[in-house]
Amino acid sequence: MHSLYNASFCSDSDITETDSSVDLCSSSVSINSDICELSDKSYDDLDIVQPHVGFKKVLVTGGAGFIGSHVAEALLERGDSVVIVDEMNDYYDVNIKESNLELLQGRYSKDKLSIYRGDICNENFMTNIFEKERPEWVCHMGARAGVRPSIDDPFIYIQSNIVGTTLLLQLSHRFGIKNFVYASSSSVYGGSQSTYFSEEECVDNPVSPYAASKKACELMAHVYHNLYKLNVTGLRFFTVYGPRGRPDMAPYKFIDRINRGLEIEQFGDGSSSRDYTFITDIVDGIVRSIDRPYPYQIFNLGKGSGTSLSDFIKIVEKHTKRKAIVKILPDQPGDVPYTCADVRKAMYLLGYKSMVKFDEGIRQTVEWYNKAYHDQTFEICPERQANGRSRAQSFACIESLLVR
Repeated sequence: MHSLYNASFCSDSDITETDSSVDLCSSSVSINSDICELSDKSYDDLDIVQPHVGFKKVLVTGGAGFIGSHVAEALLERGDSVVIVDEMNDYYDVNIKESNLELLQGRYSKDKLSIYRGDICNENFMTNIFEKERPEWVCHMGARAGVRPSIDDPFIYIQSNIVGTTLLLQLSHRFGIKNFVYASSSSVYGGSQSTYFSEEECVDNPVSPYAASKKACELMAHVYHNLYKLNVTGLRFFTVYGPRGRPDMAPYKFIDRINRGLEIEQFGDGSSSRDYTFITDIVDGIVRSIDRPYPYQIFNLGKGSGTSLSDFIKIVEKHTKRKAIVKILPDQPGDVPYTCADVRKAMYLLGYKSMVKFDEGIRQTVEWYNKAYHDQTFEICPERQANGRSRAQSFACIESLLVR
């Protein structure tokens, strides 16, 4: 059975075999030639938690989504049991989420995988799951995503992200969870003028309701650690992409529309930059965090180098072998001009290192998309919207969306 993941997915030996220039204990780290400049900073004063290597039963919220389904797959592939909770909202095509669940159900037995469809904000629903399943580890990937839609409807972000996370923290305390790992976002850095974003930076100036909700989740996590000594780790993801990616995200939208000869929208002059991170790198960091029950930590998970929007479009053109039709629009409110992760803390305490360069990641994503799209004929329709904005139609055959 082929999978993106295997039983040795989270081995620390993966780090030492790949790049001899990386010294996890050094205050000066060279990852690759295009990495952001890093200032001197040592994490030698932090205690390293050794990984838990035994069997785990993990509750994965948002397990039908892009990141959550990949995390569930990685955990199942190495022999853990997974309990998925997902409300299956229509932020993007629910059929894509259903296909992710079908992929997991087709590969893993019912004694290893349980799936519950419902809202994480529903106290009775979630309490019953904790009482029935008795997970000992929580990986909270469920959230309402999207910067621009959060400006249109901030209240749903408060409910889904803040209320939902607080309920899960409360239940985790009540049921004695050994480690609570949750998804934060690089959006918390707001309009930071730093060359790179460090976990030590002040993040008290969010520029969107989405970013504010993620910052609030970090604060609540700290409260539960402080009050109840709950082990909690927050992960600030930097623009995640790859096979089965969200159709509202730029990598999927650009590949899809350039491939079909449709116009793409470029916001700004093309100089804005993102630290695009391939899905397998993100999942590696998540699983490493689950395995290491730090008392309280926040980690950046990114590639550690940025790609400008103009270069991004050129790379997609290269791998789709098509010329982009670009409509240039003004910068969008709530968007940050660039993101670039300082990942040294995650390298030192988790053994994390991004392995997939952006060009290779786009190549793999285009390859997946082409397999999904092969021999399919679709009527060209206007893009459907997520909460009124930014949603791209999925034109690939749903049955082919599964990475086999």
